[in-house]
Amino acid sequence: MGNGKTRLESLVMSKQIFNGVFQNKTVLVTGHTGFIGSWLTLWLKQLDANVIGYSLEPPTDPSLFNILDIKKGIINIISDLRDKEKLSSIIDEHKPELVFHLAAQPLVRESYEKPLETFEINVIGTANLLQSIRNSSVKSAVIMTSDKCYSNRIETRPHIETDPMGGSDPYSASKGAAELVISSFRDSFFNGENDRVEISTVRAGNILGGGDWAKNRIIPDSVKALINNNNIMIRNPKSIRPWQYVLEPVAGIMWLAAKMYSNPEQFDQAWNFGPSHNEESLSVKQIVEIILQKWDTELGFDLIKDSEEYFEEEKLVINSSKASLELEWKNLYSMDEVISETISWYKKFHEQALEIKEFSISQIERYISKGKQNNMKWAQE
Repeated sequence: MGNGKTRLESLVMSKQIFNGVFQNKTVLVTGHTGFIGSWLTLWLKQLDANVIGYSLEPPTDPSLFNILDIKKGIINIISDLRDKEKLSSIIDEHKPELVFHLAAQPLVRESYEKPLETFEINVIGTANLLQSIRNSSVKSAVIMTSDKCYSNRIETRPHIETDPMGGSDPYSASKGAAELVISSFRDSFFNGENDRVEISTVRAGNILGGGDWAKNRIIPDSVKALINNNNIMIRNPKSIRPWQYVLEPVAGIMWLAAKMYSNPEQFDQAWNFGPSHNEESLSVKQIVEIILQKWDTELGFDLIKDSEEYFEEEKLVINSSKASLELEWKNLYSMDEVISETISWYKKFHEQALEIKEFSISQIERYISKGKQNNMKWAQE
């Protein structure tokens, strides 16, 4: 390129999407070293947000956070969410206006092995954040819980936001409990004229995308097997989840935060973010079959039986029509596109790791273009 810029430096996306809310704003992201948090932080940086990241060290090795060098250009705080004094001091010092709370113990199987730690992080950690933003600079906070927060005893329809909280395993119960804590803080402390902070929760379906290396997740387990020329091993082939591409809920929470910031008191509620309930929900077996097709391999999959039995709901489906109607948000990618984008990321990383940051930004750009083509309000400039 004649001007001496690298291709990475030339990838400059419009700062006016999401109503231009994030440009030059100070944004706190908890859990920024995780899979979803890394994608969110990367996108916020492209919009010229001043990002304060607060999290433990990356939970996996390799990690998307390190692969993309996310810490470059942000204030990177490595600390525990359970340290309320440290969290409060960071908020007091940097004065963020917007908060995305993603920090969590996110694994169902690990919640059986570490139930107390799961409840401490997911419930008490969330309460620590809520207490820390009282009487602070924060105007809007989006807290991600989980689609597993529901009691999941309704078999006749997908879950809507007013369904009862619950959870049979420690992880799911911790997310249901976090929702109750958030609702309590919203009603008790964030409704007054002197302490008006908009708080919303997002219950997102199972998220697929490049850069996830967590244990016992379908994409990382599949990619590791295929790279090593092994069959994919799956535990629960019939399990059905509301699968979606990582940038779908990331765009959703950014648009929700932008709407909350611009229109106080209208959007501080609970929201489901997942595929349309009219679309077919796929099983783990069906997802693996698409992965094998996209990898273009003769390998297959084998079923395995755990030596330890952990209960996990076989079917979980959510209804996102509220977000569609009131936020004008929806998933844009078909499952074929979700798997294509995901597998192409891992192939790129495996074959040309030095170009993966540029490739990741190009995936965000491609997703924005898809949003423009579908007349998504968040994608308009």
